[in-house]
Amino acid sequence: MFRTGFVSILGRPNAGKSTLLNAMAGTKLAIVAPKPQTTRTTVQAVVNLPEAQIVFVDTPGIHKSDSTFNRRMMDTVRAAAEDRDLILYLADATVEPKAEEEQAVSLIKKLEAPAFLVLNKVDRIQDKRWLLERIREYQAIHEFAEYIPVSALNGDGLADLKRSIVARLPEGEPMFPPDYLTDQPERFLVAELVREKVLRMAQQEVPHAVAVLVDQWEETPKITRIHATVYVERPGQKAIIIGAGGAMLKKIGTAARKEAEELLDRKIYLELFVKIRENWREDPRFLNEIDWRSMTGV
Repeated sequence: MFRTGFVSILGRPNAGKSTLLNAMAGTKLAIVAPKPQTTRTTVQAVVNLPEAQIVFVDTPGIHKSDSTFNRRMMDTVRAAAEDRDLILYLADATVEPKAEEEQAVSLIKKLEAPAFLVLNKVDRIQDKRWLLERIREYQAIHEFAEYIPVSALNGDGLADLKRSIVARLPEGEPMFPPDYLTDQPERFLVAELVREKVLRMAQQEVPHAVAVLVDQWEETPKITRIHATVYVERPGQKAIIIGAGGAMLKKIGTAARKEAEELLDRKIYLELFVKIRENWREDPRFLNEIDWRSMTGV
């Protein structure tokens, strides 16, 4: 009996959704940074098991839509939640659910698919009995199909989670070939790696104002040459990313290049530029340009 299906990972920002996706996939497909709204679009990971094929879909954190860009992200979340076989609602086990969490869970209540509450970051909890109280708090908000504590960071509970997921999937043949891993074009993966390094290395005011677009992608037998532009909204943000004498931009580029070489298993030349594009988060045309669905060069 073979099972297959789509499993969307939903939750508030910084719950660890991308870390969970990467852990389940066994490789890094979604960037991770200690900043809200690091994930801006859906990221798909196909996990093949002897008895099942699970198609995980990472999503942006559920948040208040206060800009054109944020509204697009929330549209992405809603689309990823519809017509799924299973929903994983990921929550930070160390944080008491408050009004924002209740509002996020309200999206789950409208769905027909069963939903698991996956309590993440249990590695930070010394007394595991405390988890029972956390589960009761969420039960008061919504009756989930299952309650599973995990640590996406160190792998605790992930085997149990995977078994529970497979048990809920419908019978069916694989939807993707065994060597298929993700729907993300290589251009998008490299652009995201650059953005991740900016999020990790630049100052607090920069992250939400940063977008990265690959301008040129040239493959030769020996090396792949990539030119990418980091877009910001203000001159001060540009100065931060470039740094004194270009030191910060060089540091960002070196880190992104090394990780891209590991991911794509080839030698890469990466050149970065920084440009100002005021209010790009309110520009529908530019938002279309940075959407991975418009990128080519798989």
